[in-house]
Amino acid sequence: MRKHIIISLLMVAVCANAQTTSQQWRDSVSVLIEAIRKNPQDIDLKLRKAEANINLSQWEYATEEYGNVLRQDDRNLAALYFRAFCHTQLRHYDMAKADYESFLAIQPQHLEAHLGLAHTLQKLGRKADTLDELNRTVQLFPDSADAYAARAAYETELKQYDVAVFDWDEAIRLRPGSTEFIVSKVDVLLRQGKRKDARDVLDETVKKGTPKGVLKQWYDQCK
Repeated sequence: MRKHIIISLLMVAVCANAQTTSQQWRDSVSVLIEAIRKNPQDIDLKLRKAEANINLSQWEYATEEYGNVLRQDDRNLAALYFRAFCHTQLRHYDMAKADYESFLAIQPQHLEAHLGLAHTLQKLGRKADTLDELNRTVQLFPDSADAYAARAAYETELKQYDVAVFDWDEAIRLRPGSTEFIVSKVDVLLRQGKRKDARDVLDETVKKGTPKGVLKQWYDQCK
């Protein structure tokens, strides 16, 4: 958690028969290519093909298809958002930033797009802009645990531990059942040398029902 602002919301779930699933997506792409050839103005078909490309990790093909959609409709939110995601996978961060900004100019109340933009700014090494975007996200979505967690993770990376602890507390308050948030707070406390405080957090978590064995590696660091 401390190494990333946000875990991508677009990761495809691992299925029991990955090879079969992959072949199904490839078959789908072939069918959709033929359908698009016959109906070149059909935006829905192009979006479906780009989705299949994403599921096959064919980022370049997906980016190209979303570009085709945007040439027909430059305000297509699905194409802007997912092309930004594909650009990020390709490490085309300047282009991802441009797409997220275009998306947010049309739809400013979109949590994942704000977090995506913050992640992109982080990858570009723009620390002040990243913090500004994360602060904006928290202001826009004060009831979002993910917004506070994203800011806390970046503050941890910047070694701004006191404010990181505050933000982890807010994230935990909003999503009290998240073990990930709790151990992230513990990690910050340990970085500060506050072993007793870290252990107290772990003990409280165990009292609330988390098995102690799940937290063993963190207890070991509190010794």
